[in-house]
Order: sequence, then structure tokens, then C-alpha cells
Amino acid sequence: MDMEKIYRKALALDFLTADEALVLYESGPLDELMSLAWELRQKHVPGRTVTWQIDRNVNITNVCISGCKFCNFHCKPHDRERAYVTTIDQYVRKIDETLALGGDQLLLQGGLHPKLGIDFYEELFSTLKSLYPQVRLHALGAPEVAHIARISGLTTLDTLKRLIAAGLDSLPGAGAEILDPGVRKAISPAKPSVEEWIQVMHEAHCLNLPTSATMMYGHVETSRQRVDHLLRIRDLQARCPEGHYGFLAFIPWIFRSSGTELERQGVATRFSPLEYIRIIAVSRLVLNNIRNIQASWLTVGKATAQVALYSGANDMGSIMIEENVVSSAGAHNQFDAAGIQQAIREAGFTPRLRDQLYRMR
Repeated sequence: MDMEKIYRKALALDFLTADEALVLYESGPLDELMSLAWELRQKHVPGRTVTWQIDRNVNITNVCISGCKFCNFHCKPHDRERAYVTTIDQYVRKIDETLALGGDQLLLQGGLHPKLGIDFYEELFSTLKSLYPQVRLHALGAPEVAHIARISGLTTLDTLKRLIAAGLDSLPGAGAEILDPGVRKAISPAKPSVEEWIQVMHEAHCLNLPTSATMMYGHVETSRQRVDHLLRIRDLQARCPEGHYGFLAFIPWIFRSSGTELERQGVATRFSPLEYIRIIAVSRLVLNNIRNIQASWLTVGKATAQVALYSGANDMGSIMIEENVVSSAGAHNQFDAAGIQQAIREAGFTPRLRDQLYRMR
């Protein structure tokens, strides 16, 4: 296949075919991919500004019935010693700490709790909004929305409408992993399906609810499945009604295996900084309708995230005042506000604090 032709097509912001994207991913020289991705980054986000955010990831509950083999944070409903549901008093303490550090958002996620239906989430969101109207709720994820709808006897569309009315501000891209039915069956046997993830996200786009898209790679998937994941994200974004938010950003991160069921089955983290940079660059080339690409410093570390800024990424994500799920599987990188800004400056860029809508603060 003519590599130069694929390059020209990517630079023209034309959609690549699956075969073209796979050739880029498997055969494109990394220096050339980085150069092209930088050029496209300049088309989408000109200049040398790199954005970052202050928020806190609070787990609503650690009870989950999805059976994800990559997660050792969750527990079963009958595990009375470990199971919890965060209380309003605990939220108040965590939000006050977040506001004191300059944060303006809660990333609220939990598990697929068999007893927490729509009424619970409506009350939670409306209570938090009444106490802290200035705090944005970046909450749940497509699988959680599908689960809440199922146990509440609702459609996912009605569930989203009710959550938005209660105070939901945006929907994270959590629960995508690799959007392939075979991969999902292997690593998340009880989680809502690929089709349900896509449906919920499309409905969110139609309701003009801001969202993000993610990819957790490096476990049982193939190169083709990684590329197909990107194409599903791109094609879903193309269906977003004109003038609506759609996917504001794409965030890929490496699977961390420490203590997980996948590790016990022989699937261990094999992190390669060069592979991550390749994924960032190809993501910028394939996802030509998503403006922001985030470098996941939490899972890849400072140095690799800095190189990613020259490979298509334009955002460093949040300092994550609190994060439990990925950390419990072996990701121990940390940044405070000063540290993330220094890392951006060291890489030769200007840091700018943003909100979830990528507006400068």
C-alpha cells in the first residue's frame, strides 16, 4: 500500500479505511507518524499550549457485578467487609478539599451495583448540585447508564434524560476498553455490550451531553482490534448531530495488571513507551473529527507523556486528587498542580488550566 498516499489522505482530514489505518499502525515509521501527528495537532489545536485540569475521582461504590478481569478494585455485593457506598458526608469532605485545591469537578464512577437504580442516582446528583451548584459532575459511563436503565425498567435514553435533569454535566468514556465483542467477552463477561456502549454514547450526543472516549489497550486484543476501536469511535463521532458536543477528547491508556484476574491467567502488563507514542500518533491521524487527544501520564509516566505532546497529544488530563481503580492495578505516577505544570514547561509547552469543556480557566 502507498504510504505517501495514506499520509496525504490523513493530512487532508479524509477518513482512512480500516486497511489504511492498520498499515499506518503496523508499518508506519514512528518518526514519520509523530511528524504527521504534530502537523495535524496544529490544525486542530494550533500553538504550543497544553491544557490540564484539577478534579477528583470519587468512587460512588466499589460493588460491581460486571466481572471485569482487569479490575481488582471492585468487590461482590455479599462482601460485607469491603463493600461500601460513599455517603453524603464523605462527598462533602472530598468536595471541600477539591475546591480548596482549585478543582471544579467530580469524576464520579462506581460499579454495576445490583441495587442502585435511577432513584439513587437522581437523589445523589440533585443533592450534590444543591450543596455545590458550581461543581461539575462528570459521572458514570455508558455501561453504568445501561445497567441503571436495566435494573430500573427504563430505556437508556430516558435514563440519560433523568440523570441530566438531576445534575449530570458530562459523561466519561469509561467502560470502552476495546470495542470488540470477542475482547469484551474475554475480559468483561458481564458488562453491557459493545453495542450498548455505542448506543448510550450516541444518545448522549443527541442530547448534547458532552462526552469523552477512551481505549484501554495491552491485554488480549490484536492490532486490528485496536484500529477497529479507533474507527468505531471516529464513526460514532461522525453521527453526532451538528453543533453538539460529541466526544470532546480521546484518552488511550495501557492496561495495568498487578493483582488482576488477567494477571493470574498469564496476561501481564508489557509497557513499551514507543508503542504508546505510536498509539497516540495514529489516534491523531485516524480520529480526525476529535479535537483533543490526552496523554495518560497516570499509566505511562511523566517522560512518555511529555513525548506524547510531540506526537499528537495536546492535553495532560487531570492531576487526579484521588484515583483508586488504575492505581490498585499498579499505576503509581503522581502529579500535583505545580508538578504537572512543570512537566508541561519542561517539554517546551505553555500549561493552561481548563475545565471539562476545554475552556481555559
